[in-house]
Amino acid sequence: MIFSLLFCQSSQPLTSNAFRQRPLVHAGRFLRGAPGLLGRFPARGLGLVFISIFLPVLFSIPTQAQNLDNPLRSIDDEITSFSFGPNDAIAFSVYHKLKTKLYDLEHDDIWIEEQHGKRRRLLEGQKYTRDNRLFSYLVDSMRWSPNGRYLLVQLMTTTVQDDSGNATTSVQTLLFDDSGHELRIDKGDNFILDSSNAAFLPDNNTIAYLSQAAPTLPLFSIKTTRLSSGSVPSPYEGRTFRDVAWLPGMNFAVAVEQDHSMSGPPRLQYLDVLNDSAKELATLEGYEGGLTVSPDRTKAAYFIDREVLEIRSLSKPDQLARVRVGFGVYRWTPDESRIFLKRSPEKKSGDLVWFPVPPLVVVSPNKEIPVSQPTPVPVLHGLSFREFSVSPDGRLLGVVVPGKRNLLVFSLPH
Repeated sequence: MIFSLLFCQSSQPLTSNAFRQRPLVHAGRFLRGAPGLLGRFPARGLGLVFISIFLPVLFSIPTQAQNLDNPLRSIDDEITSFSFGPNDAIAFSVYHKLKTKLYDLEHDDIWIEEQHGKRRRLLEGQKYTRDNRLFSYLVDSMRWSPNGRYLLVQLMTTTVQDDSGNATTSVQTLLFDDSGHELRIDKGDNFILDSSNAAFLPDNNTIAYLSQAAPTLPLFSIKTTRLSSGSVPSPYEGRTFRDVAWLPGMNFAVAVEQDHSMSGPPRLQYLDVLNDSAKELATLEGYEGGLTVSPDRTKAAYFIDREVLEIRSLSKPDQLARVRVGFGVYRWTPDESRIFLKRSPEKKSGDLVWFPVPPLVVVSPNKEIPVSQPTPVPVLHGLSFREFSVSPDGRLLGVVVPGKRNLLVFSLPH
């Protein structure tokens, strides 16, 4: 008897960047069709439990030919996440299945590849254990510290709680340095439980992150901890947020605040992460997700619905622009002249396009805000990709190809 402890995409959208990919457990029988453990998990995910069994079959179906030009670099592994680092280094995770007597588990490996192809492994998944408990995990995202020496790795985990196969899911963050050594908080654990969207502040010691504030709502608390001393009291204790974007090189963030009952409108806030100092920028008509801050830290962008991206000045919040581009995952170019958009949610395949960032204009209160509709420019022949990213210097574009999930790196198209 073999059981499968694999992840399935939830069909209920959560708008926080961090918890958007909240996993469900498929712990049914892996080989035979006898009743498994599905009844213990939310019914809203049952339509997708077959993914864990039939995923290899689906991926073997031919897709549109990936007739791509020769990439500058390629990593021929089944990539689950990646992040550009300093000096064109790439941190990436590779899917790895681990078999035990009772379960098939997922334990991603984590690597760093330098510019010229030299690799080092930060974590060998099959050797990663904790408290002698069976668990599965997938790497959801990675983020480098400002000094380029540390790495925060966000995991989606499912842990078996007892012999009957009951399991719990969580999101947590692992800490490494770039040589593969574990980073420990106050000489203790090298992980932060119930944490997402974690980022190092400029001191390369303090880590800010989100913790889910309500089990059934997309609401989160802001928390901080330090490598040197552990948890730091949050000045925003008791306040709840839909999303937070940390400002690079600063102890500040832009956040979408929402009341506990989610009855009032979302409000855009400018926060001092370490001090009780907040400035309300605007009351939003709606919030669908995707909060980011421009590279020069002067503008915030976010989807107000499934079609329209709103871009707003942080210093003059009455200056903004709206563009109808369709919901998806987007990245600014470092010069802020363009936005690259994958027209699909996180971890789903979609075509990649770019459009110019429109000028911001003053909008008077109670006046209708115009919505422009730019013509998107296809990238890499208009083919679909599962994931993409732009390097911090704006020279490189990395894409994960559906199917084999290889990582290809190209010069950023002009």
